[in-house]
Amino acid sequence: MLTFFKAQVASLAASAVDYVVTIVLVQLTGTSPMLVSLASVEGAISGGLVNFSISRFWVFQGGQHRTRTQLMRYLMIWTGSVLLNATGMYLLTYFTLLNYAISKIFVSVLVGMLYNYYLQKKFVFK
Repeated sequence: MLTFFKAQVASLAASAVDYVVTIVLVQLTGTSPMLVSLASVEGAISGGLVNFSISRFWVFQGGQHRTRTQLMRYLMIWTGSVLLNATGMYLLTYFTLLNYAISKIFVSVLVGMLYNYYLQKKFVFK
């Protein structure tokens, strides 16, 4: 249970970076569904770097394992996460006309709990 809690803290820190980058980019470029999706990808890249670092050393104590192996595994899972987040944001902002920030929160929580945590624990940092 402690690992799950620590993973959520790491996820919140990464999400904060992700959201700030996304919001700044949307404010600079516009709110069309395509631009929102691209801003989401850029935010995810920034948040992913933060999440990998915190998860590797604090959440899963993976510092003793090879960085390259973990990074390659993380990139595989992260790519799926980015695709799920960008697609989910696009669909929610396009079909429901929800504000992009609300869409991002909803989709990222769903993807984070159902996809990211489990695969990081069982595959990336095992």
